[in-house]
Amino acid sequence: MGFPICAGALLQCTFGVAPSALGVLPANRTMCGGPPATNIMDNVPFMNIMPFGMCSSPANPAVAAATAAALGVLTPMPCTPVPAGPWIPGAPTALIANMPTVTDASKLMCSFGGVISVTVAGEFQSMA
Repeated sequence: MGFPICAGALLQCTFGVAPSALGVLPANRTMCGGPPATNIMDNVPFMNIMPFGMCSSPANPAVAAATAAALGVLTPMPCTPVPAGPWIPGAPTALIANMPTVTDASKLMCSFGGVISVTVAGEFQSMA
C-alpha cells in the first residue's frame, strides 16, 4: 500500500534536470484531500506530465542532434515527455474511473529511456 497521488504531486525524470508538477483534470470526479486523484491512464504529455526542464537522454532525437552538432559532447535539450504506456504498478484495490489508482510507488516510463517517479505524493492522510 502507498499514498495515492493527486494533482500537484511532484514528479522527477531520471534524465530531467528539474522536478515537475502533475496536472490532473477533475474529469473522474474523485478527489483526494482536495485536489483531483490520479488513475494509471493520467499520462498525457503537457496535460498530466509537464516537461522536466532540460533532457540529457541520448535517445531523445533533439539531444542526439545537438550532441552530434557538438562533435560528441552531450548537449541537453528541452524536455518533451513521451510516456510509453500507463503508470505501473497501480493500486488494484483502489479504483478511480474503473482504473487502478497511482500511488507514490508507481513509475511511468518515457519513450526516450527515462523513468518518471513520484517524489512528493501530495496526499498524506489516506492510503490506497
